[in-house]
Amino acid sequence: MMSAIQQQICRALQTLAPQEGYTASLLDEVRFMRADRPIERTPVLYEPSIIIVCQGRKRGYLADRVWHYDAQQFLVLSVPLPFSSETEATPEEPMLAVAVKLNLALATELLMLVGEAGKPIPSAPEGMIATSLDAPLLDVLHRLLLALQSPLEAKALGKSLLRELYFRVLMSEQGGAIRAALACQGHFGRISRALNHIHQQWQSPLSVPLLAATAGMSVPRFHLHFKAITHTSPIQYIKSVRLHQARLMMIRSQIPASKIALQVGYESASQFNREFRRFFGRSPGEETRRMKQALALLPAIEH
Repeated sequence: MMSAIQQQICRALQTLAPQEGYTASLLDEVRFMRADRPIERTPVLYEPSIIIVCQGRKRGYLADRVWHYDAQQFLVLSVPLPFSSETEATPEEPMLAVAVKLNLALATELLMLVGEAGKPIPSAPEGMIATSLDAPLLDVLHRLLLALQSPLEAKALGKSLLRELYFRVLMSEQGGAIRAALACQGHFGRISRALNHIHQQWQSPLSVPLLAATAGMSVPRFHLHFKAITHTSPIQYIKSVRLHQARLMMIRSQIPASKIALQVGYESASQFNREFRRFFGRSPGEETRRMKQALALLPAIEH
């Protein structure tokens, strides 16, 4: 049973995201997600972000673990992670969600304030965390969605509301693990640097020794800690990033798969097609047709 504020949030999202797919908002850091039908388990790649599902249900699969994020729990990714996601939705009750990109500069500033207030970091860092939605977070989310319906209010209030939302996330039930991840402590921080390098330079040649040097580790130690955090090897992670980027490029452009294969670092279209089918379970053409609606990015709705 939804609370009154959750019902108000869903009504606002119905207005802000009237169609399936991703809808941009009046703030660069915020996007809306909507699905009017179930989406079977499919590989996804999320950047560091906060995902709040307000209606419907999503499940994330990484290695042998399952994360549930729905109207009771939200998801936080402190590092970019490829995993598999499954969506429950119907035309009568579409899946409605808000995706907030993590602004690491602002998060770091808030971490310092929390530390100065004597709030220790009690937990080990994790790359992906599901935690309970509480009343303070729902309250700021509702006010943020109301502000995003007006260009003036979005400009005047949006950044301060985002700051408050970040703070509520850092102070949530699993806030200690989130704060530990964002503080980039120990091996987690070193692997995080390597992951960010991959996402900034995925079109360039990338080798494991180069990434290990970026992390300040020997190659064997880098392999060990990389797999502990991402549940995959560095080579497989790089491959998945490039294949995800290729899928997104095909969905949002008219460039043929053969040209995109070269742009993402494959020497031949046939090799790209083989690896794409092995990863997504479909040919590039089949997967693009299937995902065009789910991953389309629609312009912001203004009132």
